[in-house]
Amino acid sequence: MGETVLLKNMRIITDSEEFFGDIFIKDGIIENIGENLTEKADRTIDGEKKLCACPGLFDMHVHFRDPGFTHKEDVLTGTSSAAAGGFTGVVCMPNTKPATDSGEIIRYIIDKAKGSGVSVYPAGCITKGLKGEELCDYDEMKNAGAVVISDDGRPVENPDMLFSALEKTKENGLLVACHCEDLAIIDGGIINKGKVSEKLGVKGMDRLSEDSITERDILLAKKAGARIHICHVSTKGSVDIIRKAKKDGVKVTCETCPHYFIYTDEKLLSRDADYRMNPPLREESDRLAVLEGILDGTIDCIVTDHAPHAKEEKADFMKAPNGVVGLETSLAATLTALYHTNKLTLSQIVKLMSTNPRAITGAEKAEIKKGEKANITIFNPDEEWTVIPEELKSKSKNSVFKGEHFKGRAKAIINGKILKI
Repeated sequence: MGETVLLKNMRIITDSEEFFGDIFIKDGIIENIGENLTEKADRTIDGEKKLCACPGLFDMHVHFRDPGFTHKEDVLTGTSSAAAGGFTGVVCMPNTKPATDSGEIIRYIIDKAKGSGVSVYPAGCITKGLKGEELCDYDEMKNAGAVVISDDGRPVENPDMLFSALEKTKENGLLVACHCEDLAIIDGGIINKGKVSEKLGVKGMDRLSEDSITERDILLAKKAGARIHICHVSTKGSVDIIRKAKKDGVKVTCETCPHYFIYTDEKLLSRDADYRMNPPLREESDRLAVLEGILDGTIDCIVTDHAPHAKEEKADFMKAPNGVVGLETSLAATLTALYHTNKLTLSQIVKLMSTNPRAITGAEKAEIKKGEKANITIFNPDEEWTVIPEELKSKSKNSVFKGEHFKGRAKAIINGKILKI
């Protein structure tokens, strides 16, 4: 970014403080921060003390479907969607075709994202082809640019294999991110098992499927003395298990998504597959437990699990694949549900959506300090808008928040270039 940029009258938010001021950027580096800066710039953005500038948001769990499923999304449309939602960096999951189990595919994804303004960190597979039969070459994938390994989309069913993976990552520093689901318990279920599944007459997914594998994987990590990250937490049981494990000193972190602390499985009464994802929307007791986990620090990150599917794929409620898009609504949903209800401060949200996921994955830091790279998200915490799926940048429109009225919206990102505004 060769031009000079002056951000005027910004409400600057870090993970520990907020203050009003200006930010002067030259050649992509923050050269000065203060009040009433007078540096001349090629471009000036006046926040009028209404816009916030914070460290670039980071989503450590997205699906860009590239290679292999580019009718749903690709790296370019995925990064466009991320930028529109205020994200300057993402980790994309490896359940592509072919699966992201080699340095070659990791380099392909990184190269395709160059120049997009969004830093893309591919997750490599834990097992080759996500088949659970043979471990991947983790050093090769790390050298190519992977920061995380995961078989997301399915669990590593063999505990000995997961234990071996955990031991290997102690040596090279990669993070093991686990999709916690017992497939035998799921046994074809498509929504949460409970009153709603009974009312609809469809097979349910028992909470035990998530809770049992969450506990198993944490015990394996404890035995290995390794780090472990639990993906998309949705149940009260999993929150309780993780909270206890943290108190016991296990090196466990975890994430959840806005739909798990905003919605319940009552949404499925509409028989609309856009409310189907895996893990599924649960019951009110689970929603409240996830919310409590965020507020007390048990849950480290808010992510999207952005999972695009084509319209025709989502048309049949019973046969539709699981997953919803979320990159363009995550910040807005979080601000509406947590900031505007006085549950969290903006600094706490920055910690959940920028600082923590960057630290957990080892991705590039984003700090608003003199001398640091300009990696910044600009948002209006008070802008009101309604989610219209057809207006989303994502190639797919399967938004769980379609028609929702939100307060708060991303306006621009700065990360090598300025996008939006």
